[in-house]
Amino acid sequence: MTMAGIAVAVPLVLAGEQGMFHLPSPDEVRFQAISREDNEKDWPFSVDKGMLACVWSAGRKVVMFFEDRPKDLGEDETFHPRGVIVTTDPLQLTLGNMANRALFRESASVEERIRLVAPFVGLGQRLCDQPAGAHVRHGEL
Repeated sequence: MTMAGIAVAVPLVLAGEQGMFHLPSPDEVRFQAISREDNEKDWPFSVDKGMLACVWSAGRKVVMFFEDRPKDLGEDETFHPRGVIVTTDPLQLTLGNMANRALFRESASVEERIRLVAPFVGLGQRLCDQPAGAHVRHGEL
């Protein structure tokens, strides 16, 4: 087999990525509780608190936001949290979040939504960089 044949047979995986069907182990996933502060005007979500997460999707680390269980929901009631991809990529931000777009607050344009979520993309990326088992307190990301 020639070198060209080897290059075709071996899939290209960039640094910091995994194969397309990588199933992460629990120590590869990160969660951080976040909540809106009273003075926070640019909170991009329609709920006041939730979990920022760093998860694997299609071989890459992806930042997501999941809503918290509503306080008025009974213990015996089933809760399926909504989640959205937190990204500055306009396609992922719009098309990738179509099913749960109501989890974002109303915005006048895609550009405005990108501006609102951009700080949370940075927070999520710093969360992805935390070592397994790290406990990050409020305000440390």
